[in-house]
Amino acid sequence: MSEILIADDHPLYRDALRRALNQAAPGATLYEAATVPDLLALVEAHPDAELLLLDLHMPGARGFSALAHLRGQYPGLPVIVVSAHEEGSVARRALAHGATGYIPKSSSAETIVEAIRQVRDGEVWLPPALGAQTTPLKDDEARVAARVAELTPQQFRVLAMIAEGLLNKQIAYELGVSEATVKAHMTAIMRKLGCNNRTQVALAASQLALEPNTALPPMDPDEA
Repeated sequence: MSEILIADDHPLYRDALRRALNQAAPGATLYEAATVPDLLALVEAHPDAELLLLDLHMPGARGFSALAHLRGQYPGLPVIVVSAHEEGSVARRALAHGATGYIPKSSSAETIVEAIRQVRDGEVWLPPALGAQTTPLKDDEARVAARVAELTPQQFRVLAMIAEGLLNKQIAYELGVSEATVKAHMTAIMRKLGCNNRTQVALAASQLALEPNTALPPMDPDEA
């Protein structure tokens, strides 16, 4: 029996996706996550899932970072992005990051069902109004995406918290690990991203944001 994953932090929209999946993939077992950390655990628990429907705006990730990470860790898992963003540029960036479909949240139930069916049939789906061509990623964004794809799930969790401005002691508390463990993750993240400090890591992560973000997290006096 096929397994399909739903990742969205809005219960009402998860319900809408459930109803669409019941039409498009009758008999499939559905699993849900409301945060990116929960999603990472869900994908780890169901590595053979047939499809993932992923919201870009979820606690635990910004912009395309979760998509880039998942495409690196689970290249065989098709991902349909669902988003409130209607811009064709955002949809085409999602495809460039490896998504196999893009569904605006304003889409009708019939459109969502059709998109799911086409992706399950091996097609790439974009709303006709958004155009059919992908847009190549800028060099900096493509480079960061490739490096984020190489992070382990725990390193990605730490990266997301850095991007949110959490300090090492706060990250340690959230993950239930020691600050020494967080520092070890920080060292590995900086090495993989080609960064020398926490600020550079945050700047690199901002390359995957949906909109330019100039705000930097505070410096941690105990950073690695």
